[in-house]
Amino acid sequence: MVETEDTFLTARQVEVLELREQGYTQQEVADRIGTTDSNVSAVERAARENVAKARRTLELVQTIRSPGRFTVESGSTFEDLVERIYEVGDETGVKIEYPRPELYGWLSEELEAYADENALETSVAVTVTDDGDVTVDPETL
Repeated sequence: MVETEDTFLTARQVEVLELREQGYTQQEVADRIGTTDSNVSAVERAARENVAKARRTLELVQTIRSPGRFTVESGSTFEDLVERIYEVGDETGVKIEYPRPELYGWLSEELEAYADENALETSVAVTVTDDGDVTVDPETL
C-alpha cells in the first residue's frame, strides 16, 4: 500500500480509492475490508473531497507565485483583455502559451456567461503563470 504520511488522505481512504480504481464496487470493497457499503461511500466521498482541496490548494499557490496577476474591469472588450495579457507577458518575461486568435477564442468561450457580445459585464481576475498559461476568474459579487 502507498504511504499516507504527510498527505491529506488516511490509510483507509487510500485503500478504498485504490480498490475503487481497480474496478471494485462499493459493496465489494465493503466485503473485502469488513465494513458496510455506506461506510465505503462516506470514506470515498471524504477522500475525493480531500483530493479536491489539495488540488485547489496547489492552484492557489500557483496563483500566488505567478508573475502576472491583474484585474480587467467590466466594460473591457476581449481585445483589451488579450492585449493586456500579452503586455503582462512582456513585462514579466513570460511567453504566453497561446497565439492571439486561440487566446481570444478561449477567453470568449471561458467568459461567455460574463460578457455581452464583446464586452465584459463583470470584472475578471487574470493570472499569467510562469509557463505562460492563463487563468481567468470572474469576480462575481
